Amino acid sequence: MKLLLTSGGVKNKSIHAALEDMLDKPIADCSALCIPTAMYGHPWIGPGVQAWKFITGKEENPMVNLGWKSVGILELTALPSIGEERWMPLVRETDVLLVSGGDALYLSYWMRQSGLADLLPSLSSVYVGMSAGSMVMAPHIGDFFVGWTPPNGGDETLNLVDFSIFPHVDHEMLPHNTMAAAEKWAAGMKGPAYAIDDETAIKVVDGVVEVVSEGNWKRFM
Repeated sequence: MKLLLTSGGVKNKSIHAALEDMLDKPIADCSALCIPTAMYGHPWIGPGVQAWKFITGKEENPMVNLGWKSVGILELTALPSIGEERWMPLVRETDVLLVSGGDALYLSYWMRQSGLADLLPSLSSVYVGMSAGSMVMAPHIGDFFVGWTPPNGGDETLNLVDFSIFPHVDHEMLPHNTMAAAEKWAAGMKGPAYAIDDETAIKVVDGVVEVVSEGNWKRFM
């Protein structure tokens, strides 16, 4: 599976070009599924208008509104109740998964509960994450980002990449997300970590990691 792990969506021409390069056909010919699940677990977002904005492409972060041939909704909390035969073929056939921000641990929990986490490595789709949708690919998120607490506690996520992500560096709405805070966070993480702003994304294809940026980022060991 190809990963485009963003902080704030497909925000600029460089990230857009990286996405186009990862697809095997034009965006206008691609089917997409959007996954809003992470939003429900976040204390500032939750269900309601913000989830609607993401699903309908009305928000300011470019994801759903990039001109896809079709966009469907994959709600992970519903999947355990409908049977794999109802949704797995749809996921296997889609070109792109668009995964919203929100709470990374809530998203990780429902990716596992739904069975999507086990399916992801075998997909040929392009996975485009935003904020928590990107962080969930890491082994851990760190205490700095723990909000919703999973039943077994901890900060473990899916471990599908070997690095962790600190998103939204120096965002005007998030005064605690400074590069200094990211450096302190990274010191407590195991393995490499990236701090990225909303003009930056991390591209992963066949295990090769590339930073795509028109903004500010830093890699920590």
